[in-house]
Amino acid sequence: MRPEILFDLFKSVTSLQGVGPRNAVTLENATGGNRLVDLLWHLPVNIIDRRYAPKITEAQTGIVATITVQVLKHKKSPNRRAPYKVECGDDMGKLTLVFFHAHEDYLRKVLPEGETRVVSGIVENFSGALQMTHPDHIGTLEDIEKLQAIEPVYGLTAGLTLKTISKAIRAALDMVPELPEWLDGAQCSQQGWSGWKATLLEAHNPDGSSALEPNATPRLRLAYDELLANQLALAVVRRTLRRQKGRAIKTTGKLSEIVLGALPFQLTPSQITALEEISTDMSGNERMLRLLQGDVGSGKTIVALLAMLGAIEAGHQSAIMAPTEILARQHLSTITPLVEACGLNVVFLSGREKGKTRKSVLESISSGTAHIIIGTHALFQDDVEFFDLAFAVIDEQHRFGVHQRLTLAAKGRAVDMLVMTATPIPRTLMLTAYGDLEVSRLTEKPAGRLPVDTRVMPIERLDHVIDGLRRSIETGARIYWVCPLVEQSEKIDAAAAEERHKYLVSQFGIPRVGLVHGRLKGAQKDAVMADFKTGNLDILVATTVIEVGVDVPEATIMVIEHAERYGLSQLHQLRGRIGRGSGTSVCLLLYASPLGAMAKKRLKILRETEDGFLIAEEDLRLRGAGELLGTRQSGLPEFHIADLANHGDLLATARRDAQLILERDPELSSERGKALRVLLYLFECDAAVKNLRSG
Repeated sequence: MRPEILFDLFKSVTSLQGVGPRNAVTLENATGGNRLVDLLWHLPVNIIDRRYAPKITEAQTGIVATITVQVLKHKKSPNRRAPYKVECGDDMGKLTLVFFHAHEDYLRKVLPEGETRVVSGIVENFSGALQMTHPDHIGTLEDIEKLQAIEPVYGLTAGLTLKTISKAIRAALDMVPELPEWLDGAQCSQQGWSGWKATLLEAHNPDGSSALEPNATPRLRLAYDELLANQLALAVVRRTLRRQKGRAIKTTGKLSEIVLGALPFQLTPSQITALEEISTDMSGNERMLRLLQGDVGSGKTIVALLAMLGAIEAGHQSAIMAPTEILARQHLSTITPLVEACGLNVVFLSGREKGKTRKSVLESISSGTAHIIIGTHALFQDDVEFFDLAFAVIDEQHRFGVHQRLTLAAKGRAVDMLVMTATPIPRTLMLTAYGDLEVSRLTEKPAGRLPVDTRVMPIERLDHVIDGLRRSIETGARIYWVCPLVEQSEKIDAAAAEERHKYLVSQFGIPRVGLVHGRLKGAQKDAVMADFKTGNLDILVATTVIEVGVDVPEATIMVIEHAERYGLSQLHQLRGRIGRGSGTSVCLLLYASPLGAMAKKRLKILRETEDGFLIAEEDLRLRGAGELLGTRQSGLPEFHIADLANHGDLLATARRDAQLILERDPELSSERGKALRVLLYLFECDAAVKNLRSG
């Protein structure tokens, strides 16, 4: 249960006065959540300095000024379209306040003739006269101190005004309780950090533009709190998993020898090293928790299969789970022919299997007649019962969170976990997302793979591209055409892909161009992919559903439209779909002019290197962690305040601190330990607290 001291912070924003369902939606769009705590994490992105308070005639135009005036006269034009004007003055000059679509009653109430008022806004010169259009603030002399201040500016979204969000955030800040101090006192005084509440208030009331920087003292403290919660939670989960006794799986390697004999290639040195590391883990008494990191095409699946065979030889079951049906079926088609000679039974389970087929698959899993189980999220479901699951592989781990790893592990007893990703992850991100895992890396590409020729060109040269593709198709080339990311909406992305498909059909003819996107039914996707694979299609138009798990060695050309909208790592993933055969491959990155400086840098890096790890480090540096994997559902922790590109050193300190805390106070039962439990709940690391309870 969340501690009572935090109850208010997790209330809905609609509990605030003046926030109805409509405002709640716009606030959620801006902050990413609909609770008070989400407002607290939404820190200012800019400031408006209202301290400049000149006399009217001394006021500089084009900047914000806060001016004390006498209200002289309200002037309403007979022309309904003309603006409503309020003439004001001081002992040095005159200023006209201008309002469009005005409510006269309201303006007469806040600006009564003959009274003194304070107005704040941008002063303009219109036909030689000074005016202020729609002042941001109107107040009395009692409000002058409040108005002549630095005002925080927050990130907005469509339909949300600065006034609405500022009011909601101020109301949320009023409800913030004093929380017990979870940081070490010596560390706080050394860094000059105040308590959590004082720090939060300071971060929301910047005293200048330097206070908006990631290394401003209040932001550093809040970022450290968040990173400490993350590292402590991972350390608790890791310790809990380590405490669960493993089972030593020893193998003679007979099945592996059969499969290795059937492979048309030799394993690379790093594949051999990874297998040795996995084998050592499996034969020990502790459960294996290992991440296998390797670039697209580096041969992770074969390493996973050989490791799975070890568990099967010892009399247990192995499972491999992938985030999409396309990727899961790819594993099925790779693994099945390789293990046929071993006499093993491979079964497949996705959400698509229904009725008798599903029943038969479930029976083979629960009876133990299925040796290797390949599937999607469907493997999590309650009715999936394993006979004896001992080894589980999770592919493209960045699509799953830690809790999903744990759910699959709970399907067996002391399950060894191998987590795989083709998305190279920088070291700082490794610590936040996979702090509970050991790491193996595959660094070579399989022999015979040639580098991909990457070219960048403006989309205005589309005709030129089409002509080039015609020539390539005549020589038997197959082509991926990836459509732009429109927004985080499969529906809109799919519409863009359909539009492009229509255009390419008009250029190349109906039977030669296929279309695949996230809104197609599974069977439709499979049929199109099969046609592309067998050569019935020359061009496959797709959204990023082809980012992972599509293996067509004959595809040698990839066109990526609006490449400037993608992250480096995602472009690298997409490019990895080609260059899988023995011929030369070309990747065309089409961009819309003009190209921004940041996009130019990203595309330049992609042209210069195919080293996924180097690309990932650059991507983190250029874009920050939040967008690194190009997907919000990435399973990576989405930090509210911490920015790994700027706070990498804080992360290393938080990791050491978390280890030290658990060494000294394993159950977090001391006074500081209890405060740290509050921290874990504040950052919604509830699973870690449950692990503490269950020991």
